[in-house]
Amino acid sequence: MITQDLQKLLNIAFKNAGYECECTVIESNRPELCDYQCDDAFKLAKTYRTSPMNIANAVIAELDKMTDVGEYFTRFEFVTPGFINLTLSDSFINKCLVDIDSSENFGLKTDAPKTYFLDYGGPNIAKPLHVGHLRSAIVGESVKRILTFAGHKTISDVHLGDYGLQIGQVIYGLKEKNISIDEISLEVLEKLYPEMSARCKEDEELKEKCATITKDLQEGNEEYAKYWKVICEISGNDIKRLYKYLDVSFDMWEGESGAYKYLPTLFEKYKAENKLLQSQGAYVIPVAKETDTTEIPPLIFRKSNGAYLYGSTDIATVYERRENFDIDHFLYFTDLRQGLHFEQVFRSCEILGLGKREDFTHCPFGTVNGTDGKPFKTRAGDNPKLDSLFNQVKETLIANKEGLEDSKPEDLDILVNAIIKFADFQNNRERDYIFDIEKFSKISGKTGPYILYTYLRLNKILESENLDNLKLNNLAKTKTDRDLRLSLLSIYKYFNKALEEKMPSYICEYIYNVCNFANSFYENNRIRSEENLEVKNDWLYLISITTKILKNMLKVLIIDIPSVM
Repeated sequence: MITQDLQKLLNIAFKNAGYECECTVIESNRPELCDYQCDDAFKLAKTYRTSPMNIANAVIAELDKMTDVGEYFTRFEFVTPGFINLTLSDSFINKCLVDIDSSENFGLKTDAPKTYFLDYGGPNIAKPLHVGHLRSAIVGESVKRILTFAGHKTISDVHLGDYGLQIGQVIYGLKEKNISIDEISLEVLEKLYPEMSARCKEDEELKEKCATITKDLQEGNEEYAKYWKVICEISGNDIKRLYKYLDVSFDMWEGESGAYKYLPTLFEKYKAENKLLQSQGAYVIPVAKETDTTEIPPLIFRKSNGAYLYGSTDIATVYERRENFDIDHFLYFTDLRQGLHFEQVFRSCEILGLGKREDFTHCPFGTVNGTDGKPFKTRAGDNPKLDSLFNQVKETLIANKEGLEDSKPEDLDILVNAIIKFADFQNNRERDYIFDIEKFSKISGKTGPYILYTYLRLNKILESENLDNLKLNNLAKTKTDRDLRLSLLSIYKYFNKALEEKMPSYICEYIYNVCNFANSFYENNRIRSEENLEVKNDWLYLISITTKILKNMLKVLIIDIPSVM
């Protein structure tokens, strides 16, 4: 890793100058001045009661004494009031690029792999997938791929909402309309669910009747179980179809229903251990702490009528996963509004002996908004189904008249995915963002089509050249050549931030930067007609490693590459 090599060198210089320091080297925030920088003189100035200027100058003097410093830098200098600016040598840049290219997964694999359990997707059975389901699926899938690329083991579960109130509502509606089990279809469910949901919001008595059906189902009612099984099969198949289109997959297709068999036993166990307290007939787990700055209510494990809630099924699911797998860390991907719920669940799990609080992470996300700044709607003004979103993006893409109307269907689907995913991933997942179909469908700008166009543009050169025995031997011939080489080295910085913070946005930023430098390099150097064969060899190698990195990082973002554009 580039920064680690540079930090080792600077640590020696700091020590020789009389300062004990585990220094930090970062990419320069002023790339026109230098490539990397070290700002630790400011931190050490307080400890050693001297000025940053004295420390930085002393370190520069020690660097100047090192015999091998020229292998790393062409220039290193002090800049007022205490910065150490570092300009890398082209030979060091080349060495790092070759190391990246020759290392498994570009040297990004961890030496200490862990097992992560990812809970994402979470759609409700009988409810059509709409744009609100998008982020959980693709953000969770991308983070899973980031973890896997880094060498960690992952286990993923869609965790279907298959035992909630909506099931009781749908069963009630089916029976009310005399729709037999054999007559249940996807069309029936898609019409019935919103109808019953709306009615229950207006009719509290009806809502209670539906809740009773759900409770009876959970307690083993055979008639309702037959309805439930068919509803799950029909709705589940459609959910799988849509996830397949998004290239989102899961190791497990479990639902809330799977946790119910554990609940009676766990209730008795935790009650006997005095971990459940009675409150107005219900059993709760107090999770508040003296250090809390906001109120954290107790988690209700069982209601006074004997019913279990989402919190209790989530706890039972953790118990089940602990029983079946050796898990180091749990990741949950849901919208921001569920933050309090998961804080209650995670604290409860620690109290119940199911893991430490730090073993659990909620990875929240904001909403997808339209150009009006409100939650994204279809042209008809309703909450858009994912099918509707896919079709709308495809229509817009073709209407832009970029020569795509004759494209293969599979290539159009790849572009639709790229538009949707790159638009989403380029944002910090915790923030709401505006999904402007027209903007994100263009081949120019920070868009999925721009990234794919750049890849295909570069790859076309490789397809027409002899690529045998490519090596990187020479120093950068032009500024755009050096800029592209240097930009590729940032993969460690951006990938590791994405890994640490579970944020695909960092990888989006990296890919976009590389594509900008790659296009500038392409436009300012006559690669195909270059007469100096050594220079041409270097440039072909550079294009080769660029496309290799882009392809792998796009895969991490669940974006495939079309055959043509």
